[in-house]
Amino acid sequence: ILPYIAGFLDGDGCVMMQLVYRHDYILGYQIRASIVFYQKTQYKGFLVWLKKKLRFGYIRERNDNISEYTIVGQNEVEKVLKLLQPHIRLKKRQTKLALEIIKELKSVKRFTPNILLQIAKKVDQFGKLNYSKKRTNTSKKVEAYLKTKNLLSP
Repeated sequence: ILPYIAGFLDGDGCVMMQLVYRHDYILGYQIRASIVFYQKTQYKGFLVWLKKKLRFGYIRERNDNISEYTIVGQNEVEKVLKLLQPHIRLKKRQTKLALEIIKELKSVKRFTPNILLQIAKKVDQFGKLNYSKKRTNTSKKVEAYLKTKNLLSP
């Protein structure tokens, strides 16, 4: 069953690491890990089955007749990617990079502006791997924010 789910992720899914602006965060940004599976809403039952198998996340229906099954959070994404990694073919680089970033995030004892910026630069690589067109939060934007708040040491 895991090879089947990995194939579905390769074809109709996405592995993402994103920089998300958060006004309530001292450093202004959060690094969000997520996996999303997409399917026409008429086949949403498949996403329900998938959610039962993976036991994380939520399903939502979009206005364009597409449903999404989304898993968000470092721990959940890490567990699912480790299960699927041996079977993933097309998204090997995204999977490997996401697991590296999650490992790095978990190893941080004290999150500093410099550490955030260092990891944000790795997150930027997802823009290229996922052919992202709408990506607006980048390490450059994080760096500019940290400088305006005088949080970045030279």
